[in-house]
Amino acid sequence: MSDSSVRCEGDRELHSKLLKVDEVIAARRKLEESSTGGVRRQLLATALRLTKSMSPKLYDMLAAATEKLKLAIPVESYVYNSPTFNAACIKPEDGTLLLMFSSSLLERFDETELLFVMGHELGHHLYNHHEIPIAMMVRGKEKVSPKLALQLFSWSRYAEISADRAGAICAEDPDGSARALFKLASGLTTDLIEIRIDEFAAQADEMDLERQTSKDDSHSEDWFMTHPFTPMRVKALQLFFQSKWVEGGTTSKTQLEADTHELMAMMSPTYLEEKTDVAETMRRVLFAAGCGLMKVSGEISDDEIEAFEKLFGEGAFSERLDMEALDEALDKRISDAVATVSRARRVQVVRDLCLIAVADGRVTSAEREYVHKIGKRLKLQPAIVEHCFNRDVDLD
Repeated sequence: MSDSSVRCEGDRELHSKLLKVDEVIAARRKLEESSTGGVRRQLLATALRLTKSMSPKLYDMLAAATEKLKLAIPVESYVYNSPTFNAACIKPEDGTLLLMFSSSLLERFDETELLFVMGHELGHHLYNHHEIPIAMMVRGKEKVSPKLALQLFSWSRYAEISADRAGAICAEDPDGSARALFKLASGLTTDLIEIRIDEFAAQADEMDLERQTSKDDSHSEDWFMTHPFTPMRVKALQLFFQSKWVEGGTTSKTQLEADTHELMAMMSPTYLEEKTDVAETMRRVLFAAGCGLMKVSGEISDDEIEAFEKLFGEGAFSERLDMEALDEALDKRISDAVATVSRARRVQVVRDLCLIAVADGRVTSAEREYVHKIGKRLKLQPAIVEHCFNRDVDLD
């Protein structure tokens, strides 16, 4: 296997597109102007640097990982005290890449699992993921349009897939890689559970993300709330290990990207452009619910109109729209969605409704209550709706 060539196509394409967006260019410039560095100095003061003499095995593992990924940049690693399994890659300072590992992660992960985590973090640097300051843009004071936010979230998911592939290159073990993801997701390290990638990835198949039509009260959407590493991540990793990028794999590189795109599509804003009956049903719900959302706090602001039109196109909102008729039609549109749209894709609609709600930089209690009401009518749990308001946007 080689280095950056295994990068996920969805990551590569969206990354390139986002770097040309004016808001991203401005955010990068602002971050550069405000950055004072000093992270290494802070780490030296608050964490323990893992030198070769102090931890020769970890030092050699990190050297092996950088060699496998063909990284020429010097790397320093640090451990900090934390009961939470975590690791992070810090943008280089003075030509040195900085890696951070929590103490509990180093204590409870075996060598293969650690190699996966190291490779994953190095992958974020290898693929230049830190060029896009997603956390700053989504959480910052200056609002980001819903359409751009959707693109940023979509890219960040693909970025994690690319980083996972870098981790796989370093670990060279499907089950070990799956164990690392499982431990990061669950916090469990007990010997009572034996993780195998095929079984863990099967959860993604059971969710049947694109085709689920069951009307039972199963809670597959819980994965969107409680697990930063969902079965989809493991499924994407399984697809990679089955591809010709890996010795013994049979799936073509082209097919790998197609399968990965299909897997990730349910979490991407593709339904806004899709030419399918399901996508049209989703758009009709979002359009009517979006108009209703803009009404609930009183006067409709220019920010809300701008956000709405960035989702549906210029001129989509008009004072001539019959809001009362749309409100009445919403019941039928929601009923159609519950009958024909998978639960996982109904989560998408609520997620995008939340983006309209936060367009003006704040969410009123009336707006939050309205979105929760729509979520309930779409047969989604309240916790899932709340998660759509409070998502994590950091690349780990």
